[in-house]
Amino acid sequence: MSFFQKLFGGSQPARPEKRYYTFSVQCKRCGEVIEGRVDLEHDLSVEYEGSDEVYYSRKTLMGANRCFQRVEAELKFSSARQLIDRQVSGGEFVS
Repeated sequence: MSFFQKLFGGSQPARPEKRYYTFSVQCKRCGEVIEGRVDLEHDLSVEYEGSDEVYYSRKTLMGANRCFQRVEAELKFSSARQLIDRQVSGGEFVS
């Protein structure tokens, strides 16, 4: 425990069990499956909806093939970093 934690009596905030949320999308144009990853500690932005805090991330993905179609995924998370909603344009989510 560091000096300042002892002095102010603070403890470290609880971190989510999983640091990354991974997902896969399939491009509408070429059919390539592209993997995306959201860092739950650094990639989220806060959005206030009423009295609740909702976190969101927007990722633009492009495959390795010669298709240069961009697939944009928008993901919303609760304050506990659980996925609430997801939308995609230029492709579709695959499991």
